Amino acid sequence: MTTIALADTHALWQVVLGMGAVVLAVVIVLMMLLLSLIKDIRASVDTLLGIAGMVAQQTSNLPKLAATPGVLDAIIAEAIVQDGYMDVLGAHYAEPGEVIA
Repeated sequence: MTTIALADTHALWQVVLGMGAVVLAVVIVLMMLLLSLIKDIRASVDTLLGIAGMVAQQTSNLPKLAATPGVLDAIIAEAIVQDGYMDVLGAHYAEPGEVIA
């Protein structure tokens, strides 16, 4: 009777050790996958940080665009003045009865 129990115990230990080896192999594979994903994420973050510096450099002049409406208003006002001068100048050189548009 003890021989059967000893054989059963030995077989049970072999099954348990086999299951433990399978679990260990799965854990190792998952850890390797995790490390691979971490390397990919790190490479992507490094690339993103490199590009972020270039984007920041290219967009550093955006606040200067706030002055654009005022400059455009000044250009429009000057264009209206110049148009008035051209009307007077054109009228001065027009032939009598000639309409300058």
